[in-house]
Amino acid sequence: MLKKTRFQLLKIFIFSLLFTSFGHSQTNTSYTSLKKPAYLKVGDTIAIVSPAGILKNKEPIEKAVKLVKSWGLHVVLGEHLFGTNFHFSGTEKERIKDFQTALDSGNVKAIWCGRGGYGTVRIIDGLDFTKFKKNPKWIIGYSDITVLHSHIHNLGYETLHAMMPVNMKVEEKKRVKTVKTFKKALFGKPLKYKVKESTYNKVGETRGQLVGGNLSILQSLLGSVSSINTNQKIVFIEDVGEYLYNIDRMVYALKRSGYFKECNGIIVGDMTNIKDNSTPFGQTVEEIVLEATKEYDFPILFGFPGGHDDINKALFLGREIELKVGKQHSTVKFSD
Repeated sequence: MLKKTRFQLLKIFIFSLLFTSFGHSQTNTSYTSLKKPAYLKVGDTIAIVSPAGILKNKEPIEKAVKLVKSWGLHVVLGEHLFGTNFHFSGTEKERIKDFQTALDSGNVKAIWCGRGGYGTVRIIDGLDFTKFKKNPKWIIGYSDITVLHSHIHNLGYETLHAMMPVNMKVEEKKRVKTVKTFKKALFGKPLKYKVKESTYNKVGETRGQLVGGNLSILQSLLGSVSSINTNQKIVFIEDVGEYLYNIDRMVYALKRSGYFKECNGIIVGDMTNIKDNSTPFGQTVEEIVLEATKEYDFPILFGFPGGHDDINKALFLGREIELKVGKQHSTVKFSD
């Protein structure tokens, strides 16, 4: 009888360990829910500003203005939207002024960044989010705008990783899906994506807040007040124009900083125009990610259409998602 009782207790103990381990790595969601800015409605105003790189071509911006006006929205342009200061669309002071004006405006319901490039990190510490916290609005963009996404995530608010006005230069038939998801997100329609198969996918199901953005920017923010805590969250990464060895270096920098230790999953978006040296690096992006995370058991989705390719589907950063990763197909479903 004593042996039988001990055996039963041992079974309960082992089951508890397995259940706790599985729950921690796959479904633990102990993070705080973020505040959600109000979705846009007909008659609302959206501001277009450029916090980073120079906008040399006005035509995509004009097309973007026409697009959102066709949705019943009003548009205001930053004073220095087409400014020039070498690489940047104006001096730091000018870019801060434009962004701060949009942040503080009670009339502006969303801030749409004209383009990325580089430069947002040079103004982020000069921005005052006091009025934004009282009247939150959607901050929209990707690439270099990852600085804003990450910083505002730490303030406790959702943001929108989506197309920018500069993307209107993409051929119309190629940007249809991108524009469709952007409009759905902006007006609060449900987002759910089915993603094509990848033999590299690490199969599994999980839930968690979606965080991340451009890999280069995430790596550059490590150690700053804008770097995000990824515990029990799902990390999205994308990039453009990088060498494979640099992708490897950045992924390992995130790993060594604890990015993957307690996260619930990874979504790898578009890795566009990735280059190799004359001496081959020897691994693909997929192989780099899988090797760097081989000791973890969370699911990994490859090939999500988000980033610098023609199709850039909208993502609510800071929103909880349900991620199902399979070999044949996968789904990403956002909570309401």
